[in-house]
Amino acid sequence: MDHKDHETEISCHITSDRRSHHSDKVKQNLVTRLNRIEGQIRGIKGLIEKDTYCDDVITQISATQSALNSVAKILLEGHLKNCVVERIQDGDMEVVDEVLTTIQKLMKK
Repeated sequence: MDHKDHETEISCHITSDRRSHHSDKVKQNLVTRLNRIEGQIRGIKGLIEKDTYCDDVITQISATQSALNSVAKILLEGHLKNCVVERIQDGDMEVVDEVLTTIQKLMKK
């Protein structure tokens, strides 16, 4: 499922405990992706335990990193289009620095 199909369904509401609220469709998509990633991690562990050729393990690690990046992109896109826009409209410009810090963290990986 393409993340653009549900990009506008992610909505982060600013509350005292800073939670985001995703539609059930988006949440299920993210959980499905994370379950798949969890399986990939277990698979990598199994490859290590079986003394699998290093290059093959590295290839699997790369695929897992790519899958995690995909989850982050879905979350970031929804965050920008909803949470950030909402906070800016409310006059909260601190959100810009917060997003820049988040993007810097993602780019270090």
